[in-house]
Amino acid sequence: MSLNKKQQKQIEATKNKIQRLQTLLNAARKQPDDPQEIPRLEKQIAELNAEIEKIKKEG
Repeated sequence: MSLNKKQQKQIEATKNKIQRLQTLLNAARKQPDDPQEIPRLEKQIAELNAEIEKIKKEG
Protein backbone atom coordinates (compact mmCIF):
# COMPACT_ATOMS: atom_id res chain seq x y z
CA MET A 1 0.00 0.00 0.00
CA SER A 2 2.04 2.90 -1.30
CA LEU A 3 0.69 6.42 -1.44
CA ASN A 4 1.31 8.53 -4.50
CA LYS A 5 2.70 12.06 -4.28
CA LYS A 6 -0.74 13.67 -4.50
CA GLN A 7 -1.99 11.59 -1.58
CA GLN A 8 1.14 12.35 0.43
CA LYS A 9 0.67 16.08 -0.17
CA GLN A 10 -3.00 15.85 0.82
CA ILE A 11 -2.05 14.10 4.07
CA GLU A 12 0.69 16.64 4.79
CA ALA A 13 -1.67 19.58 4.19
CA THR A 14 -4.32 17.97 6.38
CA LYS A 15 -1.78 17.39 9.16
CA ASN A 16 -0.81 21.06 8.96
CA LYS A 17 -4.48 22.05 9.33
CA ILE A 18 -4.80 19.74 12.34
CA GLN A 19 -1.72 21.30 13.92
CA ARG A 20 -3.17 24.82 13.52
CA LEU A 21 -6.53 23.71 14.90
CA GLN A 22 -4.79 21.99 17.84
CA THR A 23 -3.06 25.27 18.68
CA LEU A 24 -6.39 27.10 18.56
CA LEU A 25 -7.99 24.37 20.68
CA ASN A 26 -5.29 24.64 23.34
CA ALA A 27 -5.77 28.40 23.46
CA ALA A 28 -9.55 28.01 23.66
CA ARG A 29 -9.18 25.61 26.58
CA LYS A 30 -6.95 28.07 28.45
CA GLN A 31 -9.35 30.95 27.87
CA PRO A 32 -12.87 29.67 27.13
CA ASP A 33 -14.56 32.81 25.80
CA ASP A 34 -16.98 30.95 23.54
CA PRO A 35 -18.41 27.69 24.93
CA GLN A 36 -19.17 26.36 21.43
CA GLU A 37 -15.60 26.86 20.20
CA ILE A 38 -13.99 23.86 21.92
CA PRO A 39 -16.47 21.23 20.61
CA ARG A 40 -16.36 22.83 17.14
CA LEU A 41 -12.56 22.63 17.01
CA GLU A 42 -12.59 19.05 18.34
CA LYS A 43 -15.10 18.09 15.65
CA GLN A 44 -12.98 19.67 12.90
CA ILE A 45 -9.88 17.83 14.13
CA ALA A 46 -11.78 14.52 14.19
CA GLU A 47 -13.06 15.13 10.65
CA LEU A 48 -9.55 15.86 9.38
CA ASN A 49 -8.19 12.73 11.06
CA ALA A 50 -10.94 10.73 9.35
CA GLU A 51 -9.97 12.33 6.05
CA ILE A 52 -6.35 11.22 6.53
CA GLU A 53 -7.50 7.66 7.24
CA LYS A 54 -9.67 7.71 4.12
CA ILE A 55 -6.72 8.85 1.97
CA LYS A 56 -4.53 6.13 3.46
CA LYS A 57 -7.15 3.46 2.73
CA GLU A 58 -7.44 4.61 -0.89
CA GLY A 59 -3.69 4.23 -1.33
